[in-house]
Amino acid sequence: MKDHWAWQTVFYHIYPLGLCGAPERNDFSARPEPRLDRILGWLDHIQDLGANGLYLGPVFESTAHGYDTADYYHVDRRLGDDGTLKNLAREVKARGMRLILDGVFHHVGRDFWAFRDVLEHGRDSRFTGWFSGLDFNRRSPYKDPFAYEGWHGHYDLVKLNLDHPEVKGHLFEAVATWFREFDIDGLRLDAADFLDHGFLRDLASFCRGMKPDCWLMGEAVGGDYRRLANDQMLDATTNYECYKGLYSSHNDDNYFEISYSLERQFGKGGLYRDLPLYAFADNHDVNRVASSLENPAHLYPLHILLLTMPGVPSIYYGSEWGLAGKRTRTSDRELRPALDLAALSKNAPQPDLVRTIKRLMGIRKKNPALQKGDYRKLHVQKETFAFGRRLGDQEVVVAVNSTAETRRILIEPSRSGRLIDLLNPGASFARSGRKISLPLNPYWGRVLLIES
Repeated sequence: MKDHWAWQTVFYHIYPLGLCGAPERNDFSARPEPRLDRILGWLDHIQDLGANGLYLGPVFESTAHGYDTADYYHVDRRLGDDGTLKNLAREVKARGMRLILDGVFHHVGRDFWAFRDVLEHGRDSRFTGWFSGLDFNRRSPYKDPFAYEGWHGHYDLVKLNLDHPEVKGHLFEAVATWFREFDIDGLRLDAADFLDHGFLRDLASFCRGMKPDCWLMGEAVGGDYRRLANDQMLDATTNYECYKGLYSSHNDDNYFEISYSLERQFGKGGLYRDLPLYAFADNHDVNRVASSLENPAHLYPLHILLLTMPGVPSIYYGSEWGLAGKRTRTSDRELRPALDLAALSKNAPQPDLVRTIKRLMGIRKKNPALQKGDYRKLHVQKETFAFGRRLGDQEVVVAVNSTAETRRILIEPSRSGRLIDLLNPGASFARSGRKISLPLNPYWGRVLLIES
């Protein structure tokens, strides 16, 4: 995977039903409302930030939150129609950006047309084989005259029988439509760690037949990511291990945690050295990183790490301004708000953060070692951390300080030469001998290019 376009990509993640202010529930009778057009007004900002990929959460017809699909073949009327998405996709691709969509194939909503047929016709429905655990000898929690498997006890999400050839054919033809009509570059597969591996192999083969260089990234919360990301299945998974380490290393004053994860994953002999894992600080399912961190100043060293560590980084819409948001036991609404771009940019909780992220994305874009270079730990203490990224003749050193005081660290890069600070213009450091002493400003860091 070293030559895949994903390594050069930074994604901007949007949850459309939230950002675009869609009603919470679909009445399936209203005329399509082209709310997706609101994203067009964000594209200049996304490009100016430095992102060159757009990941759109669920956009197809659903009952409520998008992961309860009712129709895989048409855009959710709360967001517009197929033409609305086609227009957005055309504009994204005209800017040279990559586009991936959410593929939700583990389950559907109760309003999915085939499940409604079972509700209406019972045992006589020709679609009884489409759903897992269908049992006409028991009742569901919804008092249906049959039981079925739900998703983690949520019976508004009906598990599909992915072994059924008609189900597989229906889903694959939907994916083919997405590639043809919207020119997508890949998929983020929801609940990939619960999908049958045979289904994933077949899906991967089918997608690569449609677009050989498509990127298939699966949601995996735990376990060995290689179970899903390998030569026969997906290209990558979500990196939830480092997601957790990024914020808890700062909250606990313990950079040893994120250092351990990066070494285990990407160091010499690391498990995932050749996988473009999806790196993120927050998303539509977890608290905003500004709410996860106990000290807002830690947003800065955290994003230095996010945008220089191995993987394919992503920014969740609004978080570049330090937007807060917490999930509750019953709702994810705070994580998925409607946002006005102009108002947010004028009243940002962290107005300097967006400029920092922009600078970091620009540095990443210009330095291949930060995109797909090897990883080597150079220093770790509780509150200071440094590593090197090397690709061919280029080496970049990244160092961060999570304290309110200036700290000095001693590192030994693998190459000799003057260190030019790309993050702090005008700063540079001469190296005399094998090691070099670096001062690190409070709640900040350095990204240092070693001159040849």
